[in-house]
Amino acid sequence: MNKSVMPLKIGISACFFHPNEARSLFKGKTLQYIEQSVAHWIMSQGDLAVMIPSPEGSAHTDTAQLTDYAAWLDGVVLMGGSDVWPGSYGETALHPDWEGDRIRDEYDKQLIAAFSSEGKPVLGICRGMQIINVAYGGSLYQDIPTQIESAHRHRDSESYDLNSHELQIKPESRLSQILGGLTHTRVNSIHHQCVKVVAPGFDVEAYCPKDNVPEAIRRRQLDGESYVAAIQWHPEFHRPDLGNLDDSPLLNDFLEAARVAIKR
Repeated sequence: MNKSVMPLKIGISACFFHPNEARSLFKGKTLQYIEQSVAHWIMSQGDLAVMIPSPEGSAHTDTAQLTDYAAWLDGVVLMGGSDVWPGSYGETALHPDWEGDRIRDEYDKQLIAAFSSEGKPVLGICRGMQIINVAYGGSLYQDIPTQIESAHRHRDSESYDLNSHELQIKPESRLSQILGGLTHTRVNSIHHQCVKVVAPGFDVEAYCPKDNVPEAIRRRQLDGESYVAAIQWHPEFHRPDLGNLDDSPLLNDFLEAARVAIKR
């Protein structure tokens, strides 16, 4: 990184471990955490990664709010994790395992609203793409294997981040432009839920050609609206030796949007 350029401060949404007496440590405590790989991906260009803790449940009256973090930080990355609660898009869970995390949904939606209101960029990864779509009025398939006929296997518990599939990128999309005109590549796949109805004002930029499952969405930046984009794969897990996509241009585009927002 050019040391003459001040590093950006990029927020990362927290994952939650809710109180569970069955745990051997931190019994009855709420834990908030981030994956190291996400932080390292953001830091790879010399910028700073900051986990944004949820203020909910605090007994302190002067607790910093998410709007305070949005005012201080330069952008936010919504990372992967638990399922989205189906009630967030007007459905009931089709299986007990798909109840999702309602508390995290509300936290993520507040983050999206706070950073967008500040005109600062929002980037979603995996679950991050799903909650962005829901926050703006879209919906999800609760389970790809049972709801999409002849679906590709988008999650394999044994191969995990080595599971992958082909990716088709729409040639007219901003994503293709960012990636130097690329229209076909390969990405990892670690999800069982996906976008069903795309949120108003958003475009699908990439999809899995085997079943048309959306793999990237972006909000149209009309009337000065802020940068909101999302991908279904995990850029922090990509390995060039496996033929996976080089996600550096995608990260750089997000970081450049943060720098542009600072200058406004």
